[in-house]
Amino acid sequence: MGSPVRELAGATPVTRDRYVDLLRVVSLGTVVLGHWLMAAVTAGGVGNLLAVVPRLQLLTWVLQIMPVFFFVGGFSHALSYRSLARRRPEGFTGSVYPSFLRARLQRLLRPTMVFVLVWGVAALLVQLLGGGGGLTGVTLRLVTQPLWFVGVYLAMVAFTPALLKLHDRYGWGAFAVLAGAAASVDLLRFAAGVPYVEFLNFAFVWLAVHQLGFLRADGRIRRPGVLAAAGLTAAVALVAFGPYPLSMVGMPGEEISNMAPPTLALLGHGLWLAGAAELLRAPGARLAARPRVWRAVVAANGVAMTAFLWHLTAMLGVYGAMLALRLPLPGPATGAWWAQVPLRIAAAAAVTAALVAAFRTFERPVRAAPGRGTSGAGAVSAIGVTLALLGVLGLSMVGYAGLLEGHTALLITVHVSAPAAVAAALGGWLLVERAGR
Repeated sequence: MGSPVRELAGATPVTRDRYVDLLRVVSLGTVVLGHWLMAAVTAGGVGNLLAVVPRLQLLTWVLQIMPVFFFVGGFSHALSYRSLARRRPEGFTGSVYPSFLRARLQRLLRPTMVFVLVWGVAALLVQLLGGGGGLTGVTLRLVTQPLWFVGVYLAMVAFTPALLKLHDRYGWGAFAVLAGAAASVDLLRFAAGVPYVEFLNFAFVWLAVHQLGFLRADGRIRRPGVLAAAGLTAAVALVAFGPYPLSMVGMPGEEISNMAPPTLALLGHGLWLAGAAELLRAPGARLAARPRVWRAVVAANGVAMTAFLWHLTAMLGVYGAMLALRLPLPGPATGAWWAQVPLRIAAAAAVTAALVAAFRTFERPVRAAPGRGTSGAGAVSAIGVTLALLGVLGLSMVGYAGLLEGHTALLITVHVSAPAAVAAALGGWLLVERAGR
């Protein structure tokens, strides 16, 4: 009997766009590798390699490829929602929205809730026992930061039906409206100094990139070279002549970040990456068609979210072990530091693999099928996804450090604590699960 991965790979329909799956794995894998590489940990704390060597920030124009993940997410969400709508049973007149949300979010929220609860219990125990200082405290603060991605992705799934309708009617015009809204936000932010308006671009910028995936699904990105050139030109001009920093990832202590909240420059970066991904479509598809490569892609896609959630835990655990064993931690960007990079990354990968083996069962997919589809179920789903979104975003900002002291962080205009964020995320997930059955 063959392995489950081999059987699943062998059963893949010939019509499946395997290149999209390859892009999903490569984009998340690059983000994970980037985090492992950028961390500059010493006995005194955690820094950022890009701050130590600023000229390396130019590499983020190639290695910050999270927009590619959201681009292929739009493609997948369009296909999934349309497929579910086509498979409505005869006589079914309700909405498929609750079932769509549950199916798309289960593989996202189940491993996320496990991560949140496991770390919540661990953080509470550590602080009850009097710990929480040094690297442990930094870890409690940093491990939840990847949850911002989960929050944004929740919004993309939630808005898919509405934005897909706009796409079906207006095509590129729907994308143009979102891009124009992002530009307007930056204008109000930088030219008029309107407070808090910049947070709207968490929606406008990322949903615009997501909208490009709808266009890809309908074969409407016919000139990817033009798209890539336009995006790259816009991003270069905005950074060269505007208030935008060079780095396409957040930098510690900087007044303006292209990532948090997203800027028009990051949208240009997303256009450039989407165009580049489409330019590589033919060779990428040939690569993904190779049996060994496809089996690796299938295996990686099956645990991608679990690996992403736990990769910072693994990395910080490796550094903690090095400190405990009194192994040398050279200064960032020194020759000794660079020589140690392969070993640290290999160790982080091994620990991540162990954590994936422990938690991978929570990422098993569920087949989408139209449920009750009542108007009440749709409302419950909307409330649930909103609560989950606010919860995971809040937790990404506040972390678990200072849990017993009631530490809070500002989520747009509201101060949120870790217990409140956990309760909102867990409650939202349960509502989505209930409404979609």
